[in-house]
Amino acid sequence: MEQRQSVYMDHAATTPVRPEVVEAMLPYFTERFGNPSSLYALAREAKGAVEEARGRVAAAIGAEPEEVFFTSGGTEANNWAVRGVAETFRRRGDHIVTSAIEHHTVLHPCKTLEMQGYRVTYLPVDEFGRVDVGDAEEAITDTTVLVSVMAANNEIGTIQPIAEIGRVAYDRGVLFHTDAVQAIGSYPVDVDAMGTDLLALSAHKFGGPKGVGALYVRRGTRIAAFMDGGAQERGRRAGTENVPGIVGFGRAIEVAVAEMPRNSARLAAMRDRMIGTILDTVPDTRLNGHPAWRLANNVNVAFRYVEGESILLLLDAHGIAASSG
Repeated sequence: MEQRQSVYMDHAATTPVRPEVVEAMLPYFTERFGNPSSLYALAREAKGAVEEARGRVAAAIGAEPEEVFFTSGGTEANNWAVRGVAETFRRRGDHIVTSAIEHHTVLHPCKTLEMQGYRVTYLPVDEFGRVDVGDAEEAITDTTVLVSVMAANNEIGTIQPIAEIGRVAYDRGVLFHTDAVQAIGSYPVDVDAMGTDLLALSAHKFGGPKGVGALYVRRGTRIAAFMDGGAQERGRRAGTENVPGIVGFGRAIEVAVAEMPRNSARLAAMRDRMIGTILDTVPDTRLNGHPAWRLANNVNVAFRYVEGESILLLLDAHGIAASSG
């Protein structure tokens, strides 16, 4: 029986782990299995691998290694940023500014905080899914403790004016967090250029393993610990480190950033060709998201009169994996 060829078109959801990443991880499942918190040689080897990966992640985003804290993924990193800042600065203020199209890992913590008495302003977006910098500035008050706007949207691919929003937050003395989970490997991520105090990452979005991510915390930024019960991650995130995952994370982000210029140009050309072909040949279609300020690997199109689920099932029947918004 002939095997059906498949086409994977859902890299916004997850990516296959790159062979070189798997190769880097494998020894830490077997002969280099030590617990980084112990003192003997096997443990020190594991600890060294964790710190090497921390350095690679930091270099990829223009940070210092001591500003990178490993987590179980982007969900934890975003939760930690939002809830940690809110808890730390409760006596100073109870107001958070975010956008209406954030990932649920930001929106749901905000909803939980609202039930605890915090106030949250949800910024609207324009027809392309972009936040207006003026709206962000107007929303900040004397009681605002955090502004959180994602770097790029995971569904429609729109890239936000993060550097401009970061400058507004800095000028008003408010911490700024961005969810950069979708951005790595698609366009340059630099914490200083973005003006961000907290930044979330997830390895499986750029060829790394699932179950590992990081939160960048700018030096001097006060934020409550996410979990208690251990001294790992300098006492801010308890729990034995996922050494193989962290090693894979470090290797994946290193490769993704190194290959970004070439890959982004190639993907953007494919993206634009696909968008143009769909809009020119399929009636009643519309591009969602910004036509220019969008991720190189993102195509999001609306088909009038047709449910997204029906299209996905038809594509799946032809061996094409995709998602709807």
